[in-house]
Amino acid sequence: MAISPPMLQRGDTIGLVTLGSPLDASIINARVQYLRDLGFNIVYGRHVYSYEGITAAPAQQRAEDVMNMFRNPSVKVILSTRGGTGVQTILPYLDFEVIRANPKIISGYSDITVLLNSLYQSSNIITFHSLMLIDFRVETPAYNFNQFFAATSTLTSPRTIQNPPNMPPVSLVPGNVTGPIVGGNLTSLVNTLGTPYELNTQGKILFLEETHSPSNMIFRYLTQLMMSGKFKDCLGIIMGECTNCLVSYGKTYNDLINDLLVPLGKPLMINLATGHGFYKAAIPIGATVNLNTTDNRLTVLEPTVSRK
Repeated sequence: MAISPPMLQRGDTIGLVTLGSPLDASIINARVQYLRDLGFNIVYGRHVYSYEGITAAPAQQRAEDVMNMFRNPSVKVILSTRGGTGVQTILPYLDFEVIRANPKIISGYSDITVLLNSLYQSSNIITFHSLMLIDFRVETPAYNFNQFFAATSTLTSPRTIQNPPNMPPVSLVPGNVTGPIVGGNLTSLVNTLGTPYELNTQGKILFLEETHSPSNMIFRYLTQLMMSGKFKDCLGIIMGECTNCLVSYGKTYNDLINDLLVPLGKPLMINLATGHGFYKAAIPIGATVNLNTTDNRLTVLEPTVSRK
């Protein structure tokens, strides 16, 4: 069983880091003010505002910001400003034993996916495919905040992950499987293949989502995961949205799911509200879940935070 980090409470301190691409200072400041209005304290990583092109700062410096947050006993949550690209370059500079000894809530999606899964695999801590700093604003739907705080601030168990109204998940292959859930952004996970941080799906429930990729690129990515054994190894599959994904060669995202994944015969659910979509469910990476595609239900079976 994975280690659950201490729960978040009002008045706690959030450690802010920029782990991938840079974000404009005005956006950072506005979102920080929103968090302060919610009653949280903020501490900044040294390179939160850095801007060095594709990434905010060199990999070793971004990694050190993360490690400083894990070492800081006052920090309860580590929140990345955004995803973007380049997060995987920090992985060789992380001390996974220090992280394991100091579990904290760490949340994000997009390219943060590679960090979330690596921390689970190498430090055995539950991480959260959920909100980043950019999401803390008035325009964010209440559903997203409810999901985030239900996962990080309550001990509710079991907890059914429900889509927002009028957006039902759909089960394409019936079945009932239980195991740890892993996954996230498709592009980011494919980029880990052949590295020491390659996603392990053995005995796991795999969920995927994507954004701004044409269906011919999705075809490439799904095929690469298939040829790498990731679908063979997993217990079941959850496909989230593919937001702003263009149709190529007359094939849609859903066509690819039907052509490539349905024939595998694994329990398969689609249309889960995750990641880059307007609505964002909070998926606890490493937590034990039950995927029941006969009753069309995804349930987290254990508390994802602790009282510690």
